[in-house]
Amino acid sequence: MTRPVRHFLAVDDLSPEELAEVLDLAGDEAPPRVLAGKGVALVFQKPSARTRNSSEVAVFQLGGHPVTLRDEEVGIDSRESAEDVARTLAQYHAAIGARVKEHRTLERMAAVSTVPVINLLSDVSHPLQAIADILTLRRHWGELEGHRAAWVGDGNNVARSLALACAMVGVELSVASPPGYGLDEVTAQKVEALGGRLTQTSRVADALKGAEAVFTDVWVSMGQEHESVERKEAFRSYQVNAELMSLAAPGAVFLHCLPAHRGEEVTAAVIDGPSSLVWEEAANRLRAIRGLLLEMFGKRP
Repeated sequence: MTRPVRHFLAVDDLSPEELAEVLDLAGDEAPPRVLAGKGVALVFQKPSARTRNSSEVAVFQLGGHPVTLRDEEVGIDSRESAEDVARTLAQYHAAIGARVKEHRTLERMAAVSTVPVINLLSDVSHPLQAIADILTLRRHWGELEGHRAAWVGDGNNVARSLALACAMVGVELSVASPPGYGLDEVTAQKVEALGGRLTQTSRVADALKGAEAVFTDVWVSMGQEHESVERKEAFRSYQVNAELMSLAAPGAVFLHCLPAHRGEEVTAAVIDGPSSLVWEEAANRLRAIRGLLLEMFGKRP
């Protein structure tokens, strides 16, 4: 009997137990070559530095051959439909990773693909970033359950995935956002269903009280450039600087998915300072997708 295809479009497509296993597998620095002789298509509607490099290297380390395709080469819904792109790539590859403008594009691809579709980023979620973030915290703290983290800024795709991942591993998360920019109610309900502890506030000091890790992201994401002036004004008092970090727990660490805009959402003194884990976090992007692929294609030998 053929097993149903398992896609990965959101971090909670994994169970908490599966996420724990992915985190364990991510630490294997000499992984089995579970993709030997296989290709993995990596489709980029949006450009990326970390996602492309981490994905390509992970596939290579697992013995596979990554094939990266830019938007102008594929033309999703301009040259051909998302469904036909997925059907075609599934003829050649063991998996399809896609970084897309709209989450619905991933859902359409997954609906027809005969191989796993992996979310490399969408407007709704960024699950591999969440795995990398949780992996960074685990490598820093050891145990995860019972710790506290804070998100300062936009309740965007990265924040949504982080909130779900925190709930799955027992990390309490507080989110500080300007009114109208917090996490959506659907995400909050999912966190609750997972047994997570999530608080939202517009007061940064309240969110940072007792936080052992502080996360942020850019104020203006790709595709939001037309909102740039409005967003920068709304988030002006949410900059992560030394004064703000002093409100967190002693020894609190700083994380950012990158790219960062020094002088906007974070100061150079913080992101380049001793509390920053951003480069370990970036390195863990490679471990995160490697762990996921090991979970999908064979786990440990």
